[in-house]
Order: sequence, then C-alpha cells, then structure tokens
Amino acid sequence: MNQLLLEGLADAAGFVAGALAGYLLGLAFGLNMFEPGYGNGAIAAILLASLGGGVGVQLARRWRASRQKDNESR
Repeated sequence: MNQLLLEGLADAAGFVAGALAGYLLGLAFGLNMFEPGYGNGAIAAILLASLGGGVGVQLARRWRASRQKDNESR
C-alpha cells in the first residue's frame, strides 16, 4: 500500500481514537461538549476532546516510526 496513504490512515485513526477518549473522559467528569450554549463545561469538554485528538495523532506517529525502525533492522 502507498506509504503516504498508510501515514494518513494511521494519523486519522489516532486522532479519532484520541478524540473519542477525550470525549469519554469529559463525560466521566460530567462535561458534555454537545450541551446547549457554550458554558464552561462545554468549553472544557471541547478542550479535552481536542487534546485527546492531538495526543492520539502523536501516539500514532510514534507507533508508526517504531514499526518503521523494526522493518529497517530486518
């Protein structure tokens, strides 16, 4: 498969997984980003989901880099 396509899919999967984890963490704290209006709880939930997405992308990139190192050493 094309290397750029794999990079994009890994980044997208990492972002979605991280954003979902951030959203669920927000729900566990009683924060809902989909509540009406933009209160403090909604802003905090959006922040958690955004941070989760960023962390997910970074973890996906590190995972991909470690796999690439393993393949080069073979």
